[in-house]
Amino acid sequence: MIAVVLHRTWEWLRSHAEITPSTPAGRRFAYLGEGACIGFPTGAIYGEPWIRVGDHTLIGVHVTLSAGFVPGLDLGPEPIVTIGKACSIGRGSHIVGHQSIEIGDDVFTGPYVYITDQNHGYTDPDMPVGRQWPVNESVVIGDGCWLGTGAIVLPGTRLGRNVVVAGGAVVRGEFPDHSVIAGVPAKVVRRYDPATGWFPPLPEVPLDPETLAKIAELIEADQPGEMAG
Repeated sequence: MIAVVLHRTWEWLRSHAEITPSTPAGRRFAYLGEGACIGFPTGAIYGEPWIRVGDHTLIGVHVTLSAGFVPGLDLGPEPIVTIGKACSIGRGSHIVGHQSIEIGDDVFTGPYVYITDQNHGYTDPDMPVGRQWPVNESVVIGDGCWLGTGAIVLPGTRLGRNVVVAGGAVVRGEFPDHSVIAGVPAKVVRRYDPATGWFPPLPEVPLDPETLAKIAELIEADQPGEMAG
């Protein structure tokens, strides 16, 4: 009985503690669009006045969204983290902005993706790396991209439109529209040319006999006269 009560209480909390535009936590954001939602429990969230989240974007549980080093800083007049419309950010992901992270519309990520525009410098060999002054470079992720589970997007990255990032890839640099990138460091492994199509070509997926039989039945049902003749 206690377990049932606990589970029901947890489900109630999950549904009522989500951050939406109408909640006090939602109103702290520079913009949290219509239909947008941040799942509960959240990760670390701070710097909300410099974070914009587009309409109908869904952000999973345990996702960290941050702008600046620590809460309470004045980061200037412009947004630091911008997430477009109709995006889906997977559970446990981190979007950590200090200068500028722009994520376009219709971007989907798997869980545990890490996106940041800042790294520590390491130019001074006599100073611990963690104590050296960080280096910022803006990040841009184009409309329609897909980032697989565990991908890491580093400062200075610019992804074009509809780029596929393989799970576990470590990404830095510029990548063109309609490319597939994978590896550590990430490299283009497939690209699309409007004139010639995909290269290397997409593998053809053979259909099993059962699927072929169903297709034949559909064709026969649609064209009874022709099939009978």
